Amino acid sequence: MIYFDNSATSFPKPPQVAEAVFNAINDLGAPNRGIYPISMDASRLIYSVRESVAELFNRSDSSQVVFSSGATESLNTAINGLLTADDHVITTVMEHNSVLRPLYRLGCELSFIPCDDKGRLLLDEAEKLLKPNTKAIVVNHVSNVTGNATDIHFLSRLCVDNGLYLILDCAQSAGRFNIDANIADVICFTGHKSLFGPQGTGGMIVKDGVLINPLKVGGAGHHSSDKEHPQPMPDRLEAGIQNCHSLAGLFAGIKFIKHMTVEKIAKKESDLAKRFVDGVSGYKNIKLYGDFFQQGRGAVVSLLVEGYGSAEITETLAAQYNIATRSGMHCAPLLHKALGTEKTGLTRFSFSWFNTFDEVDFAVEVLGRF
Repeated sequence: MIYFDNSATSFPKPPQVAEAVFNAINDLGAPNRGIYPISMDASRLIYSVRESVAELFNRSDSSQVVFSSGATESLNTAINGLLTADDHVITTVMEHNSVLRPLYRLGCELSFIPCDDKGRLLLDEAEKLLKPNTKAIVVNHVSNVTGNATDIHFLSRLCVDNGLYLILDCAQSAGRFNIDANIADVICFTGHKSLFGPQGTGGMIVKDGVLINPLKVGGAGHHSSDKEHPQPMPDRLEAGIQNCHSLAGLFAGIKFIKHMTVEKIAKKESDLAKRFVDGVSGYKNIKLYGDFFQQGRGAVVSLLVEGYGSAEITETLAAQYNIATRSGMHCAPLLHKALGTEKTGLTRFSFSWFNTFDEVDFAVEVLGRF
């Protein structure tokens, strides 16, 4: 199989990721629950993964790194833990439902930063959306539909100048870019995409002094007689036992990234995407969606072939050529509406370090048969 759906989950993983999960299942106990060797080893592993994430995101205090099941749980925690229905929140038409649905359910007042016909956010509109009760900007760092990147430095300055929280959805960018956690109040990330970890891993990096009300409370392994959940970080936001076995795999994925370097991985993925764009741009019946001249964009290319729906393209690629892509709305309905593709959807190709240029060339050649 030729796998071009890395925006959904990266595949394959580095072999050491599976090995780390296997070893953890066989060698580790419950972290922070005992003083016997396999429990202590699990506790040490959790600490090491936390330190590794902090280093990757340029955080000096690893206690502000919180683990969760992924970006969706982290975004739910941050949105529900910092905001109320009385607040006004600025977000964008680029957002994934993991941002939109928690905001809708919260019932807060929303304003949306629009985009142009290439899916580029019109950030100059952001300041015009400010209101006296504006509390936060919640934004996707990199679109999972177009691969366009958001100027988070611009939004960070806007938030600092106006006393707002900046909550970043880095599901598509963590591991793909060097991200300084100090740029935002909360960075939400997932482990199974560009961090090359297992599914069911992720977390958030919280700025010092930002107190998020927990989404859930329960066991913490200590202070068991207290009626309230422990308040110090990271226990404040980590009720229940951590996913130690999968976090061992995430640790291995981060080690792989650090060994290869973020820059080297990003360059190859960008080169793969450019090779694909250059190849299909010559087909008059194919329309591409996104800004492919943008620097620092994701390795994502979405397209439509004239006369075909996105599902038909994806099904043909899979059934006849064993090429895996993603069709449909990509959980980003407002962006598809802005691009005019809410009825057709798009077929998405998303590239990884483990793809080859021969695979890209074959996909380009196949698309020429439509």
